[in-house]
Amino acid sequence: MQFLDQAKIFLASGTGGDGAVSFRREKYVEFGGPDGGDGGRGGDIIFECVEGLNTLIDFRYAQHFKAKRGSHGSGRNRTGAGADDLVIAVPIGTQILADDDDRTLIVDMITPGQRAILLKGGDGGKGNAHYKSSTNRAPRQFQPGFPGRELWVWLRLKLIADVGLLGAPNAGKSTFINAVSNAGAKVGAYPFTTLKPQLGVVGHKGLELVVADIPGLIKGAADGIGIGDRFLGHIERCRVLLHLVDASQASPTKAWAAVREEVTAYGAGLADKPEIIALSKIDLVSAQGLAAKKRALEAASGQPVFCLSAATMAGVSDALDALLTLAGRKLPPVRPEPGARPWSPL
Repeated sequence: MQFLDQAKIFLASGTGGDGAVSFRREKYVEFGGPDGGDGGRGGDIIFECVEGLNTLIDFRYAQHFKAKRGSHGSGRNRTGAGADDLVIAVPIGTQILADDDDRTLIVDMITPGQRAILLKGGDGGKGNAHYKSSTNRAPRQFQPGFPGRELWVWLRLKLIADVGLLGAPNAGKSTFINAVSNAGAKVGAYPFTTLKPQLGVVGHKGLELVVADIPGLIKGAADGIGIGDRFLGHIERCRVLLHLVDASQASPTKAWAAVREEVTAYGAGLADKPEIIALSKIDLVSAQGLAAKKRALEAASGQPVFCLSAATMAGVSDALDALLTLAGRKLPPVRPEPGARPWSPL
């Protein structure tokens, strides 16, 4: 399935039905008077947040959404039927923004089953029964239905996940998410192999984590270079960040600092999220070189640094344990090996 995280669409709620001009006609009733009914209400435009969707690709092929008009009124004071509402399904995490500046948030769809009425349909017009008076016994006046509203909006999808993967291009993020989940991300020995965000479900020690992998970040990503601002938007809702740094490069510390600078410049609270730093691709580095790079990165970041290899799975379990803990999952207690005696000072 193709991934699309942004779309512009046109919305129009339904116009109300017209009121009717009608007169009562019955045997032995010479002057029955007006009995024109009111028009029905036009359909609303409603957005609904549903599970099972993770892309806005459907809005690439259907960009105009118009609710139906209400039925006209009729004789015998019968009100026209109201039109059905037009319900538009969107993925969890979809933001609806005003078209004028592409930044004004109208509604944030984050809960399955959540509904938002974006445009109300027009009311139906009054029939001629409303216009009778002592001086106008047979009015032929009616009220047209009220028009619906029209609006262009932007839809922007921000993925909801427990863990967001950060890193420079070719830091090993796709290899990592493939190793711990069934994401099936494209992997290659060159930068920018990943061109779109990926979601993967990680099962570890009987618990689950949803991990979001975004394309590598370059200098100026927070300002929109390489549409990095859109990629960073996908990890705004993550509870924890896993920052992978390629241990095989000359200076992992500089690579970490460059990405961290973009995260801080982007804002939206990303810099304040809990972060785990891990040197990746450790199978490509000697033990002595890895130890030196680990010490340097810990000194620069001021926090412990994990070491892992998604190719050999070395250190992956420890990193997942830390992610589960920071994400609020309770790890199961460690069971002693069969036959092992409990420790005793005697």
